[in-house]
Amino acid sequence: MKHGAMRAGTVVCYLMLIAILAGSVLEGAAGDTSKKYSLQLVGKEGVRLEYDVLRSDILDAQNPDATLEIRNGGYGSAMTAHPFEVNQFYALTDRGPNAKFTKGNYGKGKVFPTPDYTPRIGLFEVRRDGRVSLIREILLRRPDGSRITGLPNSSGIGGTGETPYHCDGSPILRDGSRPYNNDAMSPEYNPFRLDDYGLDTEGLVALSDGTFWVSDEYGPHLVHFADNGREIERINPFNTDSRVAHTLPAEFANRRPNRGMEGLAVTPDEKTLVGIMQSTMYNPSKRVKKLDVTRIVTINLESGQVRQYLYRQDKPQNANSEIVAMSSTKFLVIERDGKFLSKDSAAQKKVYQIDLATGTDLESLYGNGLTQDAKLGLMVQGKTVEETVLEKGWNGLADAGIVPVSKKLAVDMVQAVSYPHDKMEGLWLIDEKTLGVLNDDDFAVWSTGGKLHRKMLNSRERDANTLYVVRMDNL
Repeated sequence: MKHGAMRAGTVVCYLMLIAILAGSVLEGAAGDTSKKYSLQLVGKEGVRLEYDVLRSDILDAQNPDATLEIRNGGYGSAMTAHPFEVNQFYALTDRGPNAKFTKGNYGKGKVFPTPDYTPRIGLFEVRRDGRVSLIREILLRRPDGSRITGLPNSSGIGGTGETPYHCDGSPILRDGSRPYNNDAMSPEYNPFRLDDYGLDTEGLVALSDGTFWVSDEYGPHLVHFADNGREIERINPFNTDSRVAHTLPAEFANRRPNRGMEGLAVTPDEKTLVGIMQSTMYNPSKRVKKLDVTRIVTINLESGQVRQYLYRQDKPQNANSEIVAMSSTKFLVIERDGKFLSKDSAAQKKVYQIDLATGTDLESLYGNGLTQDAKLGLMVQGKTVEETVLEKGWNGLADAGIVPVSKKLAVDMVQAVSYPHDKMEGLWLIDEKTLGVLNDDDFAVWSTGGKLHRKMLNSRERDANTLYVVRMDNL
């Protein structure tokens, strides 16, 4: 049974599909005038997406007399337009329900209440009555057709070092019926259950041939999937991985755990992928963690040629959680913090327009104290880009002729709709002035002290995937 297609008692707060809106007409399939629609947000509360229930047998740590409903749901880690259907969009889940767990007997890790969960792409349609319906699910699969999971990779190909745990605190093992044994030479060898095809999916591109590219937070991996969800090829920073078609620069393996390649776009000619990292990479170490510098990488899908650019965040440790192309050089980028508006009126949820043509390509720089290190990338007087910003600020890069991409505010979602969610992560470019925005609700699950409970927007209302449509009048 599907739940939550619209907020109870709220009729005026959903999307309306109408033929003409203030001169903004979206063209549908060629020659199909029935698909000429515009979308307008009536009210400021948006439209909730439908969900199923994955499980409801776990006690809610903050409501001892109640069980916790884990929702599926979870569509909001990324969002992208359908290439042809103007009233449809694709959305992506992440690796599945999980929670930080620091008190395990086998080290810090994550609780996975549904460890067999398969990350997936959903195709959604905005109907004439304003409801949003899930019309297709595409489960992500290995090249052999078997389903992947969201469990961590092995070390060396994207592993985060996170131990996977069940809700009761026991480790998730390769054979759950036997005790843990990490001695590979022992006949009783039974290590943690990991998945080298597992993805913590965060970025999504839908191509006109029906295939998809997905980026993730583990490797980071960029994986090409067929229209049935089966892997075709992949890109990552590990040149020892025999599965890769092209490689990212090696420094991308220094991504901060759980803050990998959060956004993915493709240029309008579909020849170049453009990915953005969520936060400052640990390049060379977590000493540089609390900075405001993130990286953008472009990969030509034919030649494998890579370019790199820098983005300067408004505040250290903000998150860049989505990117979408407007042209071959101009993109929309989400920059946000992790705050709920109900708890902090200074919460930041903004969309900026950036222009790669205004930034310095790090891959092109040599000489005058600039070198290229095989593992750390561009070095400025022997220091990584991140170390340079840590020690000398952005002026240290400017002195070396390095500038970030320009950015211009497209929309402030707090001002536009009093955006209540913590994780604004999906962008749907409807036309040059109209934008769909979607949040990641974490399957409506949160944790405190490693204990699972409902994820709440405020004291009364539970978080849920919610679609908003706004105008970008600043552009």
